[in-house]
Amino acid sequence: MLRAGLGRRSRCCGGLWRSPCPEAAGGCARALSAASAFPSPGSGGGARSGGAPPAGASNVKPLDGVKILDLTRVLAGPFATMNLGDLGAEVIKVERPGAGDDTRAWGPPFVGTESVYFLSVNRNKKSIAINMKDSKGVKLIKELAAASDVFVENFVPGKLAEMGLGYEDIKKIAPHIVYCSITGYGQTGPVVQRGGYDSIAAAVSGLMHITGHEDGEPVRPGVAMTDLATGLYTYGAVMAGLLQRYKTGKGLHIDCNLLSTQVACLTHVAANYLNCKIEPKRWGTAHGSIVPYQAFKTKDGYIVVGAGNDHQFVTVCKILNLPEVSKDSRYKTNTLRVQNRKELIDILSTRFSEKATIEWLQLFEGSGVPYGPINNMQQVFSDPQTLLLPKLEHGFKQQKLYCTMDL
Repeated sequence: MLRAGLGRRSRCCGGLWRSPCPEAAGGCARALSAASAFPSPGSGGGARSGGAPPAGASNVKPLDGVKILDLTRVLAGPFATMNLGDLGAEVIKVERPGAGDDTRAWGPPFVGTESVYFLSVNRNKKSIAINMKDSKGVKLIKELAAASDVFVENFVPGKLAEMGLGYEDIKKIAPHIVYCSITGYGQTGPVVQRGGYDSIAAAVSGLMHITGHEDGEPVRPGVAMTDLATGLYTYGAVMAGLLQRYKTGKGLHIDCNLLSTQVACLTHVAANYLNCKIEPKRWGTAHGSIVPYQAFKTKDGYIVVGAGNDHQFVTVCKILNLPEVSKDSRYKTNTLRVQNRKELIDILSTRFSEKATIEWLQLFEGSGVPYGPINNMQQVFSDPQTLLLPKLEHGFKQQKLYCTMDL
């Protein structure tokens, strides 16, 4: 049995994140138990104490003192809670005994015995394995919830309620809780009992229909954008929920789902259809409403150039030494360039193919026209601008939790 300390929740009432709350049945935030504990990357040292951080502390993060009980797995939920952890929240990740999060087995590649996929979205967390099919496990989850500010789960609607862990159940013992459910299709409707994976939601929502080469097959984006966008919506909704609780003193239930997220992210494509009944098509790297705005093949690679207005288009023609094109009446405005897309793109493509990517990058530098190469991962992570980005490293320290009973 692994043994160490899980921080006690402060009983202070008030402060930005903490609303008055009753004692949980059986004593709030006493030592908690689990059958086993999984290592979770980036867990660092002991748990922070709850409540508001000391006034004037120079290293205070926005969510210091906020405790999150994370019952999610795979991507959307873990991505959301990881981002909340980056802002200082204490995240307790609940996993299945023996197997853990599904993504622990997603590989290769592995770092040691850990799946790189799992590590990529589970930074800043402490992990505990609980058998939620056992009544003792349910009791433990309730004790953890009573000691937490936020409860995040991604089970099929109704599944946790069957275990006595639905929102109404948790609300009774933790009326302060910000309870967030992440599902494939929401809480109501004819298909809510279906499981939700990124690729299926991307297909149903129309994202795959508009992604891929022109006249080619539908294509899945290179990363799980529907899951990631849902995670970001969840992240923002939880922050708003905490602010709402601060104003009202009451918790709430948040409903996030893959389908609504991706439909919302269709933005202008959805608006074009809803307002003008225009059925979109696939454009590859190009844009349906802006020309030129796409990748062009060079002698040794690709460069992406976007001329979002007429002035930028004139600049592009000047850099390509094609002044006559900018003066051509067929290309004077963006609307005309969209109408005469094929002829214009053929002219520009021929010119771009005459030089290497680095030569074009040097010519576009300082022009005011948005541009950039299509990089592989080695190029991405050796780019001088990328090297300036903040770096968050995983810790492989095992986080251990006090155990007062065996499940």
